Amino acid sequence: MFMNDICQILGTEYPIIQGAMARIAESSLAAAVSNGGGLGIIASGGCDANWLRNEIKKVRELTDKAFGVNLMLLMPNIDELIQVVCEEKVPVVTTGAGNPGKYMKNLKEAGIKVIPVVASVALAVRVERAGADAVIAEGTEAGGHIGEIATMALTPQVADAVSIPVIAAGGIADGRGIAAAYMLGAKGVQVGTRFVVAKECIVSQNYKDAIIKARDTDTCATGRITGHPVRVIKNKLAREILAIEKNSTGNEAQAAIDKVGIGALSAAVFDGDIEHGSVMSGQIAGMVNKEQPAAEIIKEMFEEAVKVYADRASLF
Repeated sequence: MFMNDICQILGTEYPIIQGAMARIAESSLAAAVSNGGGLGIIASGGCDANWLRNEIKKVRELTDKAFGVNLMLLMPNIDELIQVVCEEKVPVVTTGAGNPGKYMKNLKEAGIKVIPVVASVALAVRVERAGADAVIAEGTEAGGHIGEIATMALTPQVADAVSIPVIAAGGIADGRGIAAAYMLGAKGVQVGTRFVVAKECIVSQNYKDAIIKARDTDTCATGRITGHPVRVIKNKLAREILAIEKNSTGNEAQAAIDKVGIGALSAAVFDGDIEHGSVMSGQIAGMVNKEQPAAEIIKEMFEEAVKVYADRASLF
């Protein structure tokens, strides 16, 4: 019942995209998600062109299914990354941090489906005009870099404003979330935090355990004063950044946050430092309570969604 135009665009069994998580979403996780019927994503944020090309090749060794690459448009080496995905003819590209309009011609000529992540109706309309195949409406509940509008408010407004398919993201961790996204006008979902605890995900066990142990109130948004807020699990680093925001302004605050934040994501992901590292996670961390293979996560979520739909008549 979930096969639709999103599946046609993605070339997947299920209308689900794995979230692009810098330093986390690489070839092993992307391949596992794709083999499980979703669209695995390699996150290129903070990486060079050689690394990206190698990860693309690794994915193709691990799966014959469709996969994608996420491009952060503000990256200083974005032109090189665009060249790589075009040369490698990556099936799908998701984009963040802006409008991919200036790159659309090259991407489309390479046969690539382009699906931007948007945090507002205005940006959704602009990327549709630029030629996007679909949009990902990401709410502030998501982990990592976030906008201000919640998924429940953003998704239906984007769905009303564009004619291309909408994929909901932010705060989705089970079949209820998928069913809710469909009711709001989405045709698919993007999931990040739950895939962080997939068995195939390379993050440190400490990072996974921090998500599994988290409660509903255990995340916060840091860096709002910089204009680029990031949702993380509360720890010493997060409290230090929040204190900087409270006591500093402008360039002084930006400099102080940059100083304590340098290398913080890698410290959490690779070194397992969950106190001084940046443990990016969505608000649904409190719903994630076990480590599973990626394919099992996908199957479980959509089986739950089917049950929710089967029971919907009892709501009316």
